[in-house]
Amino acid sequence: MAEFSLPKNSQVQAGKTFPAPAGAKRVKKFQLYRWDPDTDANPRVDTYEIDLDKCGPMVLDAIIYIKNEIDPTIAFRRSCREGVCGSCAMNIDGTNTLACTKATSAIAGDVKIYPLPHMAVQKDLVPDMTHFFAQYASIEPWLQTESAPPPDKERLQSKEERDKLDGLYECILCACCSTSCPSYWWNSDRYLGPAILLQARRWLADSRDEATGERLDALEDPFRLYRCHTIMNCTNTCPKGLNPAQAIAEIKKMLLERSL
Repeated sequence: MAEFSLPKNSQVQAGKTFPAPAGAKRVKKFQLYRWDPDTDANPRVDTYEIDLDKCGPMVLDAIIYIKNEIDPTIAFRRSCREGVCGSCAMNIDGTNTLACTKATSAIAGDVKIYPLPHMAVQKDLVPDMTHFFAQYASIEPWLQTESAPPPDKERLQSKEERDKLDGLYECILCACCSTSCPSYWWNSDRYLGPAILLQARRWLADSRDEATGERLDALEDPFRLYRCHTIMNCTNTCPKGLNPAQAIAEIKKMLLERSL
């Protein structure tokens, strides 16, 4: 599924500690998962003592500070810093979330930062998203129509039709929900997972789309859809406050109603 993965039976080891500079008053420890497939036999956790007066309030600010001022070898993803792109999704303090919207002050004790769980690691905090986005492409996430568009206007929706997309279109594909799902951990080769199924529901709910039957046919599979066991981890961890479990339930309902 991915080019890089941890060796079997590998163990996370204690790594280096980088102490705070003399005179630092607001010191907090950040424990970062480190693993380089080119040089490391086993992953390790390095500890960085940060003077919070020297960096911004979010966990991503601290990671950027570490890279810029202490250890330039650390690898991670980030882009918008506004909770929009999903690039900086990580496991922080035991929960999948976005580093750019997670306040350091909200974490008691040391800040423990790991890559998204149960995904192959390319380096440090960078998971391999290749399979995840291949699954996204498999649901054909674009408007599909057969009828000709109106000659003088766009394909319009009523306010009520547009409201049905709320809670679906806001997904930023950060994969926090899918990588928190035990069913996805064990069946990610065939189960699409909460994020992709929420995206699938977004197109099924769109009144302008005319491929509902084909989309449902593609999802009616023992693994692609029905590995969801309503554990609800996906909904609990979504940094955008969405409800993938409800979206999955709506797809199941559509399939049931079609069969009656």
